[in-house]
Amino acid sequence: MNRCIRALSALSLLAALPLGGMAQTSPTTQQLTDSTGTAVVAVRSFPPKSLRGTLQVLAPPEVLLNNKVARLSPGARIRGANGMLAMSSAMVGLTLPVVYLLEPQGMLHEVWVLTEVEAKLMPTAPAYSTQ
Repeated sequence: MNRCIRALSALSLLAALPLGGMAQTSPTTQQLTDSTGTAVVAVRSFPPKSLRGTLQVLAPPEVLLNNKVARLSPGARIRGANGMLAMSSAMVGLTLPVVYLLEPQGMLHEVWVLTEVEAKLMPTAPAYSTQ
């Protein structure tokens, strides 16, 4: 039976159009242009309690955070410079500029790897940081 097939497919297409536009935009990085038309990348925003440092993954979950031994929490999330999740095992041996959050027990819970632009623009600790 061919009841309502065309109407249903048209409605599903209309419902999917706004979602497709939202999927293409990134919430963490925006492409901007300055007065001369040169492309400029906007810096991501980080939580107010985040701290700035360097991260070197030794053997996951063991890491060096600011040249001190630290540990990744069981649910730790590492976001790469592109904003996507990254596996700690893929970063073994690399020393990376990061912004991070610690959980109450002192383990690393959230890590954002900074791009070269972000690393140059951000001071050693964010101005809004409590520490």
